Amino acid sequence: MNAQAPAAKSLVQTAIDAVTGYMRDSNLRVGDTVPGEGYFAERLGVSRAVMREAFQALAALKLIDVANGRKPRVGALDGSVIAQSLDHAISTAQIKVIDVWDVRRTIEVRTAMLAAANASAAQAAGIVELAEKLEAEDQANEQTTETDIAFHLAIAEASGNELFHQIVISFVPLMKIAIPQAWRTRQTTEERRDSVERHRLLAKAIALRDVDSARKWMSAHFDESVGAMLS
Repeated sequence: MNAQAPAAKSLVQTAIDAVTGYMRDSNLRVGDTVPGEGYFAERLGVSRAVMREAFQALAALKLIDVANGRKPRVGALDGSVIAQSLDHAISTAQIKVIDVWDVRRTIEVRTAMLAAANASAAQAAGIVELAEKLEAEDQANEQTTETDIAFHLAIAEASGNELFHQIVISFVPLMKIAIPQAWRTRQTTEERRDSVERHRLLAKAIALRDVDSARKWMSAHFDESVGAMLS
């Protein structure tokens, strides 16, 4: 028996492919203007309704920016799209939170190493400042969570790899849940001090451009945090 032929693309998917193909073939960059719905409708021989649906799908994926009624423009890489997919996968039991944390550990250890190698003086100083702020807060509350998240995002940005930065951004919704949980398990002053010290030593390693120590302290931070979360 012959294998069944794949289903033909829908008009909307064909339109989506045409727009993304146009951006690629025209060497457009973030912020460049993309022709409107009418241009593609005429070029493809489809209705404006089809193109409107295609543009809405592209905007939802952040591939184009159609905000405030402006002409469509090439969108920037956005980790929030990955975040939505992760949230859906977890809520529908396709993956477990611990699976995400395993991936996150791998990525963030690498970002710490890259930050130690690539961070500018200003970026390194900002990471140290966030570690000091975390030490001053030293409690499980919303502000501590925001500072902890900012600390990890600053390291990812300092890595110099924007894809790593956006992937870490995609973890933020889960971090907003897991970080308070981890802080609540640190019930003694000594336990909180140890956690804060790991952040401080990690920041110091990045500022000193000590790649091996940055790897060591980010690994230790994750081992402690995940252990606290699982317990």
